Amino acid sequence: MADPARARRLAKRVRTLVASAVELEIPDPRLELVTFTDAKMTADLREVTLYYTVRGASITDEPDTAGAAEAFAEVAGQLRGLVGARLGVKFTPSLKFELDTVPDTVAQMEELVRKAREADEAARKVAAGARPAGDENPYREEALDEEH
Repeated sequence: MADPARARRLAKRVRTLVASAVELEIPDPRLELVTFTDAKMTADLREVTLYYTVRGASITDEPDTAGAAEAFAEVAGQLRGLVGARLGVKFTPSLKFELDTVPDTVAQMEELVRKAREADEAARKVAAGARPAGDENPYREEALDEEH
C-alpha cells in the first residue's frame, strides 16, 4: 500500500495531465466543454477515478454528458498512454471516468433552501396579523393577589 499523501499527489498529477491532454491533444468536440473536478487514486496506485462535469454550449443548452462518456470510452487507452509517458512511475494506473454529481446536488439543495425561505416568509406574514386565541394575559392576577 502506498502512502495516502503520495496517492493524492499522483491523482492530482494525473488529473492535470489528462485535462491538458483533453484540451490540447485530443481533437474530440464532445470533450471541449468538459471540466475535471476531482481525481481519486486507489491505495495500491493501480486505478485513478477522474470526476468530470460537462457544461452546455450556452445557458439554455443541456450538457452532452452521454457524448462525453462515449468519448472517454473511446480515448481512455490513448489518455492512459499519455499519462504513462509523462507520469514517471513504474506502473501506469488505469483511468476510470465518472460524471460528477456534485453540481446537480448543489442545485437541488439551493432549490430546497429557496422553498424553505418562501415557506418562512409565508409563515412570517401569517404571524404578523395573528392574535392570541384567548385573553391577552392568560394568567389570573387577581387570584394570586388574594392568596397573599
